[in-house]
Amino acid sequence: MAKVLYYNIDDNLDYEKSLLEEWGVKDIELIEIKDSEGTKNFISHINEVQAEGLVVEYEQVTSEVMDNCPTLKQVSLQSIGFNNVDIAGATAHGISVTNIPGFCAEEVSVHAIGMMIDLVRKITFYDKSVRSGKWDPLLGYKTYRLTGKTFGMVFFGEIPKKMVPVLKALGLKILVYAPTKTAEYLAEFGCEKADTLEDLLKTSDFVSLHCPLIKDVTYHLIGEKELKLMKKEAFLINTARGSVVDEPALVEALRSGTIKGAGIDVIEDETNETSELFEFDNVVITPHAAFISEDSFYDGRARALKQLVQRFSEKTIPTTLVNKDVNIIF
Repeated sequence: MAKVLYYNIDDNLDYEKSLLEEWGVKDIELIEIKDSEGTKNFISHINEVQAEGLVVEYEQVTSEVMDNCPTLKQVSLQSIGFNNVDIAGATAHGISVTNIPGFCAEEVSVHAIGMMIDLVRKITFYDKSVRSGKWDPLLGYKTYRLTGKTFGMVFFGEIPKKMVPVLKALGLKILVYAPTKTAEYLAEFGCEKADTLEDLLKTSDFVSLHCPLIKDVTYHLIGEKELKLMKKEAFLINTARGSVVDEPALVEALRSGTIKGAGIDVIEDETNETSELFEFDNVVITPHAAFISEDSFYDGRARALKQLVQRFSEKTIPTTLVNKDVNIIF
């Protein structure tokens, strides 16, 4: 019987248990622990239940955790991103890591487009100004029509693909910076390839980030230098990870008028829930909510559980294995 620890996950495990029953899986035991205050060491929790599987959302699964948890064999993430797990360390320890790519593609794509529309039509700005007693449509920054403008996408996964038909219907041209995608591949979606990130930043009226947070690759991908390359009339949209953007540099760019505004769903330090970005009228901010809907909530949970079933019950390689070079021993 493989024991799987769900640590500080929203809701209870009634849904997961019903799925195991529906799938006829009887050799996996689900154990729920909620300790958001950290009253006990995370490693101790894993060892106490002798967990072979671990499900987390934001908890940091470091090499120290892996060094001290000899029973651990798989970390199943209920997220697309996997920056909270030491992937190289997991591979070295023979621990498989899985994520759930695309589970909220529809939600995030709509959210990012909604932010674009909100910014260019000043919807949140007008709402705040009217509620404060100012009935004046000329307040705030000047905006423009979308038709003929360029929407720049940084990386091109499932979320950007879902955005393309809507953006094109609104009359936007789409430019993509995605090093692993060819110009021919992007053309199939009606998009143009940017050879460099710099080219995309200089050309785009909107820059929308859709890349995972990867150490030494996308960490602070957008910093002072990159923001200065953007048009003064351009908007930055981030529904990826907070640390893809150098937040102090973005604050300064907004303060100095280097760019027109920003749509932000993620900030660098979400544990403190504070940011200087909250001060700006030309910034629309949501609380890491782009992925949320009742549909994505349950779809993501089912897919994360399925990866555990594949490894521990079906004895197969999990479908969404992140560290593909790990040596899995069943």
